[in-house]
Amino acid sequence: MTDPIVTPLGYSHVRLTVTDIHRSKAFYRALFGMEPGSDFSDQIDDPTIHDDPDRTYGGCSFTFGGQTLGLRPVALADDRFDPNRVGLDHLSLRVASVADLHTAAERLAEAGIEHGEVTDLPAFGLVILSLQDPDDINLELAAPRG
Repeated sequence: MTDPIVTPLGYSHVRLTVTDIHRSKAFYRALFGMEPGSDFSDQIDDPTIHDDPDRTYGGCSFTFGGQTLGLRPVALADDRFDPNRVGLDHLSLRVASVADLHTAAERLAEAGIEHGEVTDLPAFGLVILSLQDPDDINLELAAPRG
């Protein structure tokens, strides 16, 4: 091994490209139970917003655990996520326990949000719960096996 070019401490942020900022913001607000910390979605009809990184292109972001998930509303309305294209395969969000996964599954069902089953992945030391966001981006909630 050689000396690393950089020694990352973790992720600073991830930004997802979405088709409809209001729909996606509502989904993630319900999923996380919080308001975005940064939100320029009320300016989405401003013709200059899609070129303005200081206003996050008309998007918003949620910060938790020292990390940020941003939403960038620049995709065409009929576009959908494809995990088989170059880029993101899925986004896995860590939760504290397997019990949290079961609670999340119940709450997702109550909210009418389709999701998979709580699934044990012994080879990875994880238990997961999968769901899709409004643009069909695969999200995974993951907990340590315990």
